[in-house]
Amino acid sequence: MVAAAFRTENSTPSDGKQRRKKFERLEGKTKPRRTTSAIRPVSGQLRLNKFIAEAGVVSRRKADVLIQQGAVTINGKVVTELGIRVKAATDVVCVDGAQVFIEAQLVYILLNKPKDCITTTDDEKGRTTVLDLLPRHQRMYPIGRLDRNTTGVLLVTNDGDLAYALTHPKFHVAKVYRADIDRKMLPHDITRLRRGIKLEEGMTAPCDVFVLDPPHNVSLLITLHEGKNRQVRRMIEALNYKVKRLERIEYAGLTTAGLKRGGWRYLDETEIRRLKKYTRTSMHGIAPERESAMDE
Repeated sequence: MVAAAFRTENSTPSDGKQRRKKFERLEGKTKPRRTTSAIRPVSGQLRLNKFIAEAGVVSRRKADVLIQQGAVTINGKVVTELGIRVKAATDVVCVDGAQVFIEAQLVYILLNKPKDCITTTDDEKGRTTVLDLLPRHQRMYPIGRLDRNTTGVLLVTNDGDLAYALTHPKFHVAKVYRADIDRKMLPHDITRLRRGIKLEEGMTAPCDVFVLDPPHNVSLLITLHEGKNRQVRRMIEALNYKVKRLERIEYAGLTTAGLKRGGWRYLDETEIRRLKKYTRTSMHGIAPERESAMDE
């Protein structure tokens, strides 16, 4: 049973009931729908880094690095200038000598990531990646990251605009984790988690923390609105606790309900429309070079 033994100052008993019902839905066995349908118009001019990201090669930020390193050509000529634009339908863009394309068919897949699986498009050590678990009918890439031993919700797509919006810190996309720790967390440490923890790169933003198993206090529900590298683990370890198990149970409203570990499904049209609100918002005044850190 979910119980919010330690609540924020603005919470009420009814908030706890709503959280409990929501958590039970996340743990449920709702049968997933396997439908997805979206076509992207490939025309007009795009910034080169966005074209590379839309082609599913790397993020915009990493694309800028490749451009500066001279690894990108347009119509056979090396370009190192950031901000250059390309004609999406006619220009030939190559990265490390291989031509890259923007696929017209957009794909949105929800994966229940298992342990011992790397959140990347490939691995030089030959380890299993999340893409090895999915159909490889075209280039796709994971949105954000989960470390090797973290399980749960992972969105994989070839929609660069959506990936950019969901990982941008401005939009405070909610990420909900269940963390099981090695010993009882004391009330004052729960308060410290909520207020923010000082990490090497600075203070974390305030977050929501609910205790799932009072009075034992070894199972926590943590909601973040930022995405520092391995943030949940590092926050808990900074308080001298150890994480025994970590699962992301919700990301941008998506859950793994009905999916066994390692299973996947296509998003349905309603889910895609809901996610697109982040894309629409991102079109207003955000510099392309600003991107968030990777998720947990």
